[in-house]
Amino acid sequence: MKFVISTLLLCCSIFSYSQKKSLEQSDIGLWRTIDDETISPNGDYVMYTLNEGEEDLYLKIKDAKAKLIFEHDRAKNGTFTTDSKYALFTINAWKDSITALKRKKVKKNDLPKDTLAIYNLESKTINKIANIKSYKVPEKWSGYVAYMLDEVKKDKKKSKDTLSNDKVKDTLAKGKKKKGPKKVSKDNGYHLVLRNLKTQQEDTIKYVTNYTFAKEGQRFAYTTTGDADKLAAGAFVMNLENNENTQVFEGHDQVKYYQLRFSDSGDKLGFIADLDSTKVQERPNKLYVWSAGESKASQILNNTTAPKGYRVSSDGRIHFSKNESKLYFGLATPSILKDTTLIDEEIVNVEVWTYNEPELYTVQEMNVKRDQKKSYETVLHLDTKKIVQLATTTYPNASIGDEGNANQVLVSTSEPYDLSRQWTALRASDYALVDVNTGETKPIITNFAGGIRLSPKAKYAYGYNLVDSTWVSYNLSTGKQLDLTKGKIFYNELNDTPNYPRSYGAAGWTADDSALLVYDRYDVWSINPDTGDMTKLTSGKATKTQYRYVELDDEERFLDVNTPWLFSTFNEDNKYSGYYTYNAKRKKGEQLLEGPYRYSRPIKALDNTDVIFSRESFTEFPDIRYSNLTFKKQIKISDANPQQKDYNWGTAELVTWTSLDGIPLTGMLIKPEDFDPNKKYPMIVNFYEKSSDGLYRHKAPAYGRSTINYSFYASRGYVIFNPDIEYKDGYPGESAYNCLMPGVSAMVAKGFIDKDNIGLQGHSWGGYQIAYLVTKTDLFKAVESGAPVPNMISAYGGIRWGTGLSRQFQYEHTQSRIGGTPWEYPMRYIENSPIFYLDKVNTPVLIMHNDADGHVPWYQGIEFFTGLRRLGKPSWLLNYNGEPHWPLQFQNRKDFNIRLAQFFDYYLKGAAKPMWMERGVPAIEKGIHQGYELMEQ
Repeated sequence: MKFVISTLLLCCSIFSYSQKKSLEQSDIGLWRTIDDETISPNGDYVMYTLNEGEEDLYLKIKDAKAKLIFEHDRAKNGTFTTDSKYALFTINAWKDSITALKRKKVKKNDLPKDTLAIYNLESKTINKIANIKSYKVPEKWSGYVAYMLDEVKKDKKKSKDTLSNDKVKDTLAKGKKKKGPKKVSKDNGYHLVLRNLKTQQEDTIKYVTNYTFAKEGQRFAYTTTGDADKLAAGAFVMNLENNENTQVFEGHDQVKYYQLRFSDSGDKLGFIADLDSTKVQERPNKLYVWSAGESKASQILNNTTAPKGYRVSSDGRIHFSKNESKLYFGLATPSILKDTTLIDEEIVNVEVWTYNEPELYTVQEMNVKRDQKKSYETVLHLDTKKIVQLATTTYPNASIGDEGNANQVLVSTSEPYDLSRQWTALRASDYALVDVNTGETKPIITNFAGGIRLSPKAKYAYGYNLVDSTWVSYNLSTGKQLDLTKGKIFYNELNDTPNYPRSYGAAGWTADDSALLVYDRYDVWSINPDTGDMTKLTSGKATKTQYRYVELDDEERFLDVNTPWLFSTFNEDNKYSGYYTYNAKRKKGEQLLEGPYRYSRPIKALDNTDVIFSRESFTEFPDIRYSNLTFKKQIKISDANPQQKDYNWGTAELVTWTSLDGIPLTGMLIKPEDFDPNKKYPMIVNFYEKSSDGLYRHKAPAYGRSTINYSFYASRGYVIFNPDIEYKDGYPGESAYNCLMPGVSAMVAKGFIDKDNIGLQGHSWGGYQIAYLVTKTDLFKAVESGAPVPNMISAYGGIRWGTGLSRQFQYEHTQSRIGGTPWEYPMRYIENSPIFYLDKVNTPVLIMHNDADGHVPWYQGIEFFTGLRRLGKPSWLLNYNGEPHWPLQFQNRKDFNIRLAQFFDYYLKGAAKPMWMERGVPAIEKGIHQGYELMEQ
């Protein structure tokens, strides 16, 4: 009887299993992602948004037991008030409605605007406010929301009807145009509503241009261009404790205000005002400061009284020191003025590139807007009104210490080393200290590559020196500089580029700058910044487990030894991750969670130890989980993709082999969920540097930008192999061959891979290596090479158009790994360039390279394709017009995934050939016919 029951259960299980579907292109849009997850300050509620492909968003609020409290379609950007009584979010118009309006050529400004929703978590009621431009709530207190309304278009026919014939005649008789009412606009301002969330009382303030809440004190500030006799133009401060509204600045309706900022308490306010209503190019900005108890803001500085060679900047951020004794603002150099009398035909349009300029012209061009807004940190001592300039053109970058309370500021310049940076890849700088009270400047460190920062209390400057592979500290009081880790391995042990190894990073400082916590490959070390004495806090090396500090408070300035510290853990061998708690006083820790998952960074409730987090694996979607910092009891909050159980999925496992160089290697092997070891499967090899640490990443079906989707292909009967690559300086192509080829052989030796149907796919650096590999082997049936570099010589002299940087550094020192210039190692450039060996290619090649690629010059893809075309090799080039390194627009991503699947299905599974592969898509048919149709077999 037991045997019969077991047999029946087995049959039922097999029947149920066999009903699982394979993923198709049409199924991809069913998968949802989770965005904007947040937990209420009291930990009682969790809010998140479900994003279903290109469909409308869906916001949900659940309690700590996963009970649904509220949901709303088309909603996003949820936030809780600090008292946990309200949830606020925005609601969009239906996407199909927007699409329909766009088809009717409705202008962007006339499309439906967002709606603000205010949900009362206690009464379960909701208020909606339409046509929202923006909204703000206080950061550290509750009770109010301020929202700015967008313009509401009136019916034009109705407007005409309201103007009587008599009035029209009177207007025409006088020969004047009827002057309409003041309209909301960027210059005039928009109507703002200040709402008391408890009483629901609303105050409307018209023509507001700027508004802000104080962080901690109950004050609200705004600037307005005024409303005739009803509201004066100027800047106002409202005390929301007593509803007192004070006009702190009087100005006309064309005054422009910038950088409206409170001190944390709200007792002080700073702003920049431009009172000039003309179009003069050099704007006469003025700095104003108001303090509680004063009736008006005082003018502190203008362009005439500013330090010589500088002017008041409207772009420099205004901020107060934590103790509110200082105000920091920006000064700028004089504007470069245009001759506005010239017409286009008189303006010289030439670029002058100079060999010894610190920055390449293309970099300068990319940074024009940034440079036009460049400002230099300056301090105002509020008690004495003394102004001290901190950053200058000599030292343009400033780092303020101890939340603005410190008496010294760290300044720096990279200019002496900017020219060489284009080939060294090192951003070195000179550093100095500036006395906040006197402005005295004291140089302290020169030519330091790696970056120097101030400790939280500004007692030390510290950083990691790339050239020396050493953490250093500099005592600001004594002037003593100390190499903290000289001769010790706190640098990347696995560095495989011809460059200085980077550090593993730092966890931060303990209170009062007592100790600096830095990482080695596995562990966390506490280092005394004055003596260099070191203590290891964790014991990860023995088990090859990596410990990293998890910051739970975004405003945390130091690690508090009086509270437990949370670390994430990751085991290099089995790829398990988890959480670990450490008691700094007892110097003991405990593993809280560990397993075959990838865990996210927890998000902690503001008022207690409740957290939300996620875990994921190849088969498990990273749904939101609720717990506290013990992680003993977990509640699954979301269930984003219940449909996954209906589909044939896949499994992920680690595989090992040895390279042709004798190096032990690791990779990932993805098999279909219904895998049968007695069958033969087509295999696609996909790789990029090292990926095996991502064994437990979930890969939901999606229209990816540049690579195959593992779940999609596994569901449809493919095996995917992702090998890690170990590189040897000067020979990146050969390194890929030596690692990948024996890996493929090891997979074939398992017995279930169809050796005659193996494909290869990769993008960018992976795309280059694929271009190289097909010149060295005929093993692969078909390959897709995305944004490849077939010619390292021409690529070396190219520009990364996304940044304007020269590509030289990449070949000499970073990813391309040649290790020198073409005149130093000409044969390395030739041997690693597939363009010189295209006649050896016998594999069909699909190339995707877009004409707005800012990473890899588009002409590289063209060189590859035209070379193959010249030789008559089966090849295709996909160029998504106007797209960067990979297609971003939905329709283009979808198109790429369809063509990629059709390409591999044709070559690796014997599917019918799509029409676009047979005859292309002629230019006259572009955007009309896609050629997806399959030919008859």
